[in-house]
Amino acid sequence: MPSTAPAFVDATASDGALRRFLHGLPGVDAVGLEARAASLGTRSIKTTSKAYAIDLAISMIDLTTLEGADTPGKVRALSAKAVHPDPTDRTTPMTAAVCVYPDMVATAKAALGGAPVKVASVATAFPAGRAALPVKLADVRDAVAAGADEIDMVIDRGAFLAGRYMETYELISAVKAECGTARLKVIFETGELSTYDNIRRASWIGMMAGADFIKTSTGKVGVNATPANALLMLEAVRDYRAQTGIQVGVKPAGGIRNTKEAIKFLVLVNETAGADWLDNHWFRFGASSLLNDLLMQRQKLSTGRYSGPDYVTVD
Repeated sequence: MPSTAPAFVDATASDGALRRFLHGLPGVDAVGLEARAASLGTRSIKTTSKAYAIDLAISMIDLTTLEGADTPGKVRALSAKAVHPDPTDRTTPMTAAVCVYPDMVATAKAALGGAPVKVASVATAFPAGRAALPVKLADVRDAVAAGADEIDMVIDRGAFLAGRYMETYELISAVKAECGTARLKVIFETGELSTYDNIRRASWIGMMAGADFIKTSTGKVGVNATPANALLMLEAVRDYRAQTGIQVGVKPAGGIRNTKEAIKFLVLVNETAGADWLDNHWFRFGASSLLNDLLMQRQKLSTGRYSGPDYVTVD
């Protein structure tokens, strides 16, 4: 059964058809896109709305550790933090997920102990994606077999930038087939795609190939999530749902470090895709340091005092 929505079966029938479709998408007005992203970022948020936005942002975090020095102990500590981000205040929402390498999935799953926090695993030779297809698919199978609820895959940016769009589409489709019930997030590494037009094309390839989420970045390059590229991807999921009835999530990742930045992204979501995406089933933050700032701002709102970083746990 093809994963492509019926509206786009013809567009994905051949390499030539896919190329014609992608190059027929409207060109991106870079100046207009950046101006709109900047304008939405200036919206003022009232105190009551800020408290709601902070809790919403906490609930949307994929709490992440993706380092060569990761240990089972670190993953267990991160999982505990995902369940109780602020041990002094049990009203604090849980995060959406813990995101780890495939070999740490079982550790995270056991540490969460049935809590309603997803285990996400990067795969397909993250972060560079430089591996043969059988290796990439084995990476996915291992993560799913270990209990991953979500797979965060990387596309082959080299293939995409060389114009091998069908190869990119087929990779995503093949990974989707290996996911089973796990949801698939497709990482474009927008900082390496060079142009906004390429980000728009990658977004449509991902959605047509069956992505449950489209994701900006690995967090491992110099340029990660920006308001402009997130806005562009939010426009894409909005337009895709309008044409197919299928809703796809968005995950900006990398470089979002404080509450002010996170709230700007929530405004982008509300004003571009709409309130239907203001839920952690459809919007996530890929972050490791963001949570601590959200917790400090939350404590300040509830106590009137700014407690500082010594009053939150170190990841």
